Amino acid sequence: MRRSSRAERESHCIGFFRLRGGFGGLEAPEMLRPQFILFGDSITEQSFRPGGWGAALADTYSRKADIIVRGYGGYNARWALFLLNHLFPLSCSTPPAVVTVFFGANDAALLGRTSERQHVPIEEYKENLRKIVGHLKECSAATIVVLITPPPVDEDGRKRYAQSIYGEKAMKLPERTNENTGAYAGQCIELAKELHIPCVDLWSKMQKTTGWQQEFLSDGLHLTPKGNAFVHKEVLQVLNESNLRAEDMQYDFPHHSKIDGTHPEKAFEAITNPSSSWRYGTCSIHELP
Repeated sequence: MRRSSRAERESHCIGFFRLRGGFGGLEAPEMLRPQFILFGDSITEQSFRPGGWGAALADTYSRKADIIVRGYGGYNARWALFLLNHLFPLSCSTPPAVVTVFFGANDAALLGRTSERQHVPIEEYKENLRKIVGHLKECSAATIVVLITPPPVDEDGRKRYAQSIYGEKAMKLPERTNENTGAYAGQCIELAKELHIPCVDLWSKMQKTTGWQQEFLSDGLHLTPKGNAFVHKEVLQVLNESNLRAEDMQYDFPHHSKIDGTHPEKAFEAITNPSSSWRYGTCSIHELP
């Protein structure tokens, strides 16, 4: 079997790009922004909709980090295992700086109800998360992996949503309960403590707000704009605590105010001069704290 070249291996890395052919006839050094990959189910897949928490992160880290969404509606952590080698190949030379892992809402679906196909036993759920984290850390020990618990479930909201879609054929019993989802959230939190990695406990924190059912959930499960804002705030807090505060990160290229209208090339000398040790932006995960 022919061994793939480095270029071919790199082409399989999520969102990886290089900038070549610089200014003033000089070739620019390879550059890339750190990549923050959002890995999860539909709550992640929908995060780039207007008002979504992923879109908000992209705005927060504009020109400083690339926010990449890998969300798969309906998936549980068991099915997510089949994606790991495709999304996070061990051969990738530029692993992501951050990966959020946001599964559990589907794993917690109840047996004997309409969504039982998605159900995963709670012990297996925890071990599947462990396998996901282990794979990401094998890609790079420096990658910051953030576990996110499933949000709480508004059972009445789920019933109302089903009735609005299916009418009289709607389910009579909720396919998820808040109590059962809370047990899965607890396993997510426990694993994060075991592995000494950060975790966002949405299940507990959201319920501290009076009227959280309508405030944060659009259909008893997925997020409203305020729910998305809540997730953005909590994830951002973790990133700030991990020395990835957006305010402290440089732009990838000079701000327009630094570019001289008569001699614009001067603003880019640092990135076009191969002997220069200074570069714009945070270029590689290996350079992160």
